[in-house]
Amino acid sequence: MILSVALRHAFPGFDLDVAFEAPPGVTVLFGPSGSGKTTLINAVAGLLRPDTGRIAAGDWVLVDTASRRFLPPHRRRLGYIFQEGRLFPHMSVRQNLLYGRWFAPRDAKREDFGQVVDLLGIGHLLERRPAALSGGEKQRVAIGRALLAAPKLILADEPLAALDEARKAEILPYFERLRDAVDIPILYVSHSSAEVARLATTVVALRDGKVAATGSPQQVLGDVAAMGARGAASILTVRVIAHHADGLSALDGAGGRMWLPRVSHAPGAVIRVRIAAQDVLLSRARPEGLSALNILTGTIAEIHSGQGPGALVTLAMGEERLIARVTRRAVAAMGLAPGQTCHAVIKSVAIAPQDVGTGAARQVNS
Repeated sequence: MILSVALRHAFPGFDLDVAFEAPPGVTVLFGPSGSGKTTLINAVAGLLRPDTGRIAAGDWVLVDTASRRFLPPHRRRLGYIFQEGRLFPHMSVRQNLLYGRWFAPRDAKREDFGQVVDLLGIGHLLERRPAALSGGEKQRVAIGRALLAAPKLILADEPLAALDEARKAEILPYFERLRDAVDIPILYVSHSSAEVARLATTVVALRDGKVAATGSPQQVLGDVAAMGARGAASILTVRVIAHHADGLSALDGAGGRMWLPRVSHAPGAVIRVRIAAQDVLLSRARPEGLSALNILTGTIAEIHSGQGPGALVTLAMGEERLIARVTRRAVAAMGLAPGQTCHAVIKSVAIAPQDVGTGAARQVNS
């Protein structure tokens, strides 16, 4: 089922005007504060009645201003995950989970309670009350409650924003499992490019109430117009080869062998790695005698020079793309040009654990 959104709404000093489609998987609404992300998700939830537009999931129409159709929020079959878990404090985890089921239609396809509990790793928490849970545990219960309501859509409004880095690292794998386990659209609001790289199957980048770019995470994170030079990044799909006693993991990708601080995935697993453009150095000749272990080889596909001193150089490595942010002076001094073979140098320690996620991102035509 595909969620189709096309709407316009005017606020004093701000106009929201967007159109996009969200297939099954995680569609991340990505952009800075004030770009319209939460306003848009509220329109899907029925908390905002747009001036004009249509929102539909397959043939199930939530809003159609042309025919004056507006389905009220309680009839939209949504699972909503907020920044805070918003669990009922007087109920146990089990009771909070089962509460979602009370709102599911009798004929709805229901998720198995035990499978959801196993998916989220919360079996040992069932008899506890929310006050005895960590922030990450509360969010896992909130995900389960949303899933057990038999929703047609799941909405997540910056669900990691209230968590510290340790709790974010704890909860991200469960969102990855949810993405891979359910066959309904998940609309996920975020301003973190690391979350985009880890979770997204589709990205809708918003800026000033408009869609700046849409497509796969590789396409959008590498889009200079949408991300800006400082925010540009690449996502490489690699396979885990082995874990070594010195704490490093060996991975193979289109550009060659990579070494990262030990990843949690077993040999043979396909993972995605986010690499910030500013963490990539370039060399015309293959460098030797460096402390950096990652030297990937590709062909220069594009050089984008902005108004300032910087430039973005895109290397093609088979179907993969790697972006390096360098100075225009370096481009001129090295004589860089499209079609040349070039080597990219990446420090292993520059890639943080939150930049490593499961599964290859789906390619989506923009």
